Amino acid sequence: MRRAGFEKLSVFFPMWNEEGYIERAVEAAREECNELVASGDIADWEIIVVDDASTDDTPDIARRLAAEDPRVRLVSHPTNRKLGGSMKSGFAAATGDIVLYTDADLPFDMHEVHRAVRLMRYYEADIVSAWRFDRTGEGYVRTVYSAFYNLLVRVLFGLRLRDVNFAFKLCRRRIFDDVVLRSEGSFIDAELMARAVRHGYRVIQFGVDYFPRTRGVSTLSSPRVILGILREAFSLRREIRRIRPRATGAA
Repeated sequence: MRRAGFEKLSVFFPMWNEEGYIERAVEAAREECNELVASGDIADWEIIVVDDASTDDTPDIARRLAAEDPRVRLVSHPTNRKLGGSMKSGFAAATGDIVLYTDADLPFDMHEVHRAVRLMRYYEADIVSAWRFDRTGEGYVRTVYSAFYNLLVRVLFGLRLRDVNFAFKLCRRRIFDDVVLRSEGSFIDAELMARAVRHGYRVIQFGVDYFPRTRGVSTLSSPRVILGILREAFSLRREIRRIRPRATGAA
């Protein structure tokens, strides 16, 4: 048997009131991880649920799933820290040499992770980020908002990436030796990509089919969330643009 491409994959899901999705998400991730082990792409895996102070049965279900499988772990927030806080907790808790972050509603076919892992290995990328072929299923307002936001990120940070806020990012954990995230809100996706690029890490993207949420409520297009994203983007712009790669460069 050939040696696995990567030692360990950590998959984490930021969750707030996701009782309708959590079991499906964990099972899909478990199935994909086992297939990656069988194909020799990874040697081991873990799944991390980051519960952001849910008020439904999400934490109880997560505790049960963790009790049933030692490779499923629960990280609990005593108070709600929004997406940024949840992502920082997930990356901090991950023990794999590669880490995947995505949403509990499974916005893409989990088998796409096979492609992402192989693209990372073949092209020696530090981050593999997906973009959506067609996101019109989530409504006209969200589509327009996304186009404007991606343009804004390009102007503010020189970040030439599609769909920067899409929740499919596979990262080598070593990038967090340099990339220190500060956002507590939904700007964190763009912050992650902007800091990584400024530090000289290699980012590649590929397209995936998109499956909109069918249960629960997404708050990403609410005026309050949008204002929070803009506030963080402008407040962190100068700090991020001052970043220079280390002299040794990124591997």
